Amino acid sequence: MSSPAALREGYEHFDPRAYLRNNYLPPRADFSSEEFVVPWKLRCLAETFASGEIRGRTLIDVGSGPTIYQLLSACDHFEEIVATDYLAVNREELGRWARGEPGAFDWSPFIQHVCKIEGRGEPWQDKERRLRQRLRRILPIDVHRPEPLGAPLLPRADALLSAFCLEAVSPDRAAFVRALAHVGNLLRPGGHAVLLGALGESFYLAGPARLPVVPLEESDVREALAAAGFALRELRSYAMPPALRTGVDDVDGVFFAHAQKPLEG
Repeated sequence: MSSPAALREGYEHFDPRAYLRNNYLPPRADFSSEEFVVPWKLRCLAETFASGEIRGRTLIDVGSGPTIYQLLSACDHFEEIVATDYLAVNREELGRWARGEPGAFDWSPFIQHVCKIEGRGEPWQDKERRLRQRLRRILPIDVHRPEPLGAPLLPRADALLSAFCLEAVSPDRAAFVRALAHVGNLLRPGGHAVLLGALGESFYLAGPARLPVVPLEESDVREALAAAGFALRELRSYAMPPALRTGVDDVDGVFFAHAQKPLEG
């Protein structure tokens, strides 16, 4: 397996726009049916945040990549959202969208779909504006460090969100567990963690970069969360249909997990 150093070197060739084309345009970003992977992910997030249980002052998104879709249902429940990524190119891509710059990736179909499934009749532009207002910081992060943001810059977060990050930057399952524990250090006792990730994936493409992924099964996710000190609340999985196996990765499916950090003492 690759070392963390080798993984970092591979990510120097990561192309955010290629990654977005591969995963967040059709056929994967097809909103015509709930059977497609992107609507499935958005519904998992919408239903989980609709409970109102996961809320507070600060949510930290761990390894945001160049994407904001994962924050759309969360943004109504937090005063501040902190996006993070190891790569400067991803932080720059997020910044372009947050500032509304010309040429930023068009997330409006995602925002419109989330407004539709949340069913409040809200104009999608209002949600877009609210997320931009609450996305106040975009910070560098390294999940292989015990304090992933460096010296503690923030109070412990009320919730963490992470989508397709930890398994993609961990050389093996043990490193995945350690990364989960490290990001858990950013979370207050009793805080919630919401995770999306790949099942059965060993690589994905992002332009010239072919990046390794630690292949996970549902049982690995359960065991890793327990080993990292989280109590699992819910675990769902999605099997990638043949039509969406486009050659940009070898993913078998997607998991969605809601876990909680126990109260101390």
